[in-house]
Amino acid sequence: MDIKVEAVHFDADKKLVDFVNERVNKLEHFFDNIVSGEVHLKLGSNSENENKIAEIKIHVPGKEMFAKKQSKSFEEATDLCVEALRRQVKKHKEKLK
Repeated sequence: MDIKVEAVHFDADKKLVDFVNERVNKLEHFFDNIVSGEVHLKLGSNSENENKIAEIKIHVPGKEMFAKKQSKSFEEATDLCVEALRRQVKKHKEKLK
């Protein structure tokens, strides 16, 4: 799967990008027909603790799936997005049967 990671308003280090790639690639365990993925990591405008935003969009044939989560760390927000996408992928896979 081809994954593009984009950091908005900050520079993501290699460790964070590798973490995101690893998590998103795990979605292929549930549905092996995922074509590509886009990840946008953003810093929220407020100065609260939970100002890290992860948006993940994956492309499967005939459909696009999207999740956006906000948390106190990019890793946690990514995990929440991947979990939401896992549910969407499983539901889509059931509809195909």
